[in-house]
Amino acid sequence: MRRAIQLAANAERENEVPVGALVVSEAGEIIGEGWNSPISLHDPSAHAEMVALRNAAQYIQNYRLVNCTLFVTLEPCTMCCGALIHARIKRVVYGAKEPKAGAVHSQLQLLELSHTNHIVDVTAGVCESECSSMLSVFFKRRREEKRALRSQQL
Repeated sequence: MRRAIQLAANAERENEVPVGALVVSEAGEIIGEGWNSPISLHDPSAHAEMVALRNAAQYIQNYRLVNCTLFVTLEPCTMCCGALIHARIKRVVYGAKEPKAGAVHSQLQLLELSHTNHIVDVTAGVCESECSSMLSVFFKRRREEKRALRSQQL
């Protein structure tokens, strides 16, 4: 999870929501990494998880990431949960909960649906306070910047 937090810092430096993710093979090798970049890539699907999954699939030359674990600093959304299922990720480990759009535990439990063709194991709350704090600080700064901009316009 420490590496995922470092990747989230890359997103923050690019003024993206600070979320980082990596895919680790069953041998313990990092085979894919990513951070949030939908704004800079002009791609609504460029969430940290999606970027890491794409990189891992390219690395092993297979869209099936069987027996791999995805580490991510924020609870995955609906889109990312679908990709985890389709990629056949064995396990997802996440840090902070996403109370508004989290699709693992917070709003939906998409990785627990019995009718899907693959079940993903989940470990939640790893380095939760650090991951959550990073996001809170980012959004607080963003709100302050918007306030300052509004007051300059007056």
